[in-house]
Amino acid sequence: MKKGLYALSFGTFGLGIAEFVMMSILPDVAAGFHISLAEAGHLISAYALGVCFGAPLVVIVARNWPLRTILLALVGLFITGNVLMTVSSNYWMGLAARFISGLPHGAYFGVGSIVASRLAEKGKSTSAVATMVMGMTVANLFGVPVGNFLGQVLSWRLVFLAAALWGGVTFWFIRRWVPVLPALPASRLKEQFRFLKRPEPWMLIAATMLGNGGAFCWYSYINPLMTEVSGFPVGVMPFLMLLAGGSMCIGNYLGGHLSDRYTPGTVAMSMQGLLFVSLLLIYFLAPYGFISALLMCVCTGCLFAVSAPQQLLLLQYAPGGEMMGGAMVQLAFNLGNALGAYFGGLPIEQGAGVENTALIGALFAMLGTSVFILFNFITIRTQRRLAWKGNI
Repeated sequence: MKKGLYALSFGTFGLGIAEFVMMSILPDVAAGFHISLAEAGHLISAYALGVCFGAPLVVIVARNWPLRTILLALVGLFITGNVLMTVSSNYWMGLAARFISGLPHGAYFGVGSIVASRLAEKGKSTSAVATMVMGMTVANLFGVPVGNFLGQVLSWRLVFLAAALWGGVTFWFIRRWVPVLPALPASRLKEQFRFLKRPEPWMLIAATMLGNGGAFCWYSYINPLMTEVSGFPVGVMPFLMLLAGGSMCIGNYLGGHLSDRYTPGTVAMSMQGLLFVSLLLIYFLAPYGFISALLMCVCTGCLFAVSAPQQLLLLQYAPGGEMMGGAMVQLAFNLGNALGAYFGGLPIEQGAGVENTALIGALFAMLGTSVFILFNFITIRTQRRLAWKGNI
């Protein structure tokens, strides 16, 4: 059982490198394609849009396949996208490669969450999902700093080649360690989307999108912020990425642990509120290097503290459409990434300071926190109403 969860985490490790390393090597990729920094930010958005298209596409095509088969097919698509990025000769080919790389991302998390919850011990579902997500946090702890180093010293293309090779390793481990689980009960396509008739899933999607969008308004441009505003030398960026990755690991652990102890909705709301406060402080305090680095750790920790709770919440609120529900979290995450990278780039294009990305991000996070407050209010009220009816 544990081995199966670790195999799933190998996949999220590769996805984490493919998604997050772009932020740390953005100037190198921009130079390689001879484009501006803001245009290079569109490569982040292309990956995110691939996630948004890929999640429902997999549900349409493969919803009745065995779960392990779906995972293996998604890893194969991941390998293809990263190989294409490695050999991209221009900006437009890079956009296409990033889009393809993003296609399996959301569906992998959706299917992986179902597999993880089935492998979990009783009462440990959120922790099991957090174990799967752990691969992405470890990617930020080790993979992204190494990728940043490779991008500076050798070539950014080697980063995506390494991601493709890791995809091959993941394929082997999933085939060996993840048990053959039956497919989800056969269902018509519209049944996979029936859960969207309720307001709660839409609120979860909106809160996830806004919170992640807020983080990525700022994090997409973390390299120029830390070097140009906070005053860190370029050579220190791998160490800063290591700190950010460590914070993500801690945040992911706390999000899963606290959600098993309290409620996922309360944990997600609290962490997103803390993200709002931290981004607002970055806007004012970014010129102070130590404080900026500390707030970076808080923000990246919050970013992953909400991941497992939100993943589990949408599974809970998607009866009969679990695959789509699980994928919806990553769809919302990455739609937020795309919006964040775009809106964060607007002040840079206008010649404003990079610290303005954090101010725009704080507005996004504030809206997301408000939606979570409304979600928890409605959820608690519904539970009390059901309890009252049960006592009659």
